[in-house]
Amino acid sequence: MGYENATFPEGSVFLVTGGAGFIGSNLCEALLKRGYKTRCLDDLSTGKQANVDMFLDDPNYEFIRGDIKDLDVCLKACEGVDYVLNQAAWGSVPRSIEAPLFYCANNVMGTLNMMEAARRSGVKKFVYASSSSVYGDEPNLPKREGREGNLLSPYAVTKRCDEEWGAQYARHYGLDTYGLRYFNVFGRRQDPNGPYAAVIPKFIKQLLKGEVPTIHGDGRQSRDFTYVENVIEANFKACLAGREAAGEAYNVAYGGREYLLDVYYGLTAALGLDVEPNFGPERAGDIKHSAADISKAREKLGYDPDWSFQRGIAAAIEWYRENL
Repeated sequence: MGYENATFPEGSVFLVTGGAGFIGSNLCEALLKRGYKTRCLDDLSTGKQANVDMFLDDPNYEFIRGDIKDLDVCLKACEGVDYVLNQAAWGSVPRSIEAPLFYCANNVMGTLNMMEAARRSGVKKFVYASSSSVYGDEPNLPKREGREGNLLSPYAVTKRCDEEWGAQYARHYGLDTYGLRYFNVFGRRQDPNGPYAAVIPKFIKQLLKGEVPTIHGDGRQSRDFTYVENVIEANFKACLAGREAAGEAYNVAYGGREYLLDVYYGLTAALGLDVEPNFGPERAGDIKHSAADISKAREKLGYDPDWSFQRGIAAAIEWYRENL
């Protein structure tokens, strides 16, 4: 279980795009702890300098400040690289509705630049972040690959496009691509600030600061909240997967479902607080219910997550208490 036994050839070089962000910095940390050469590419538009500075003393770490919308930057970053973990993208469904052109340029063209650079550089494996948002309005639970609905946001469109391009690069250009459909990832270093912050870190910060959080909608929406350690495992396992598994997308989650109201009251109980939330309007483009079928990832990638929501949320609360 987990990724403790995931090993790569000696001298392997990894490129993590978006490596100054939440998931990217956790991937860099896990790779560096195992002694692998790790290059981070980030333009710091949403990533944090602090997530770069923490690794600068490690001789195996290299930081390139650059934009994936620039093909020359992507080519330079891929030089001598064996594995690309492409996390560089702008998140947030509501923000994508406000800026569709930017999301297309960054999340689609930027990812395509990275695939092309990886192909030209002879990269062994190209693993990229997709999203559960690609399921759109498909009502059935759990969500299963190959059973998608109408897309509900520009963000979801960009991720679906990335998957189509990944399939094309595997089919025509010999690049082993693996799309990972992340389901509501949370954990250490996830940014709690700003209007587009994810709900778990935002709630934790507000409760620790004595503020009253706002739940959008009635709180009866459900999510497959997934601790970041499971995401690290999925990326590592995809890098080790066979070519027969390439060109496809895989659900990455724990395979459970938590209602937002239950999450909220669980947080207040864990923090020893008795605070009723405010309720606001539903957010445009949001999916009401989400839970993942992870059997395809288990079968084809060997993905076997061992961080449940309860275990992950306890670790997250501890981290925010120490770091906020």
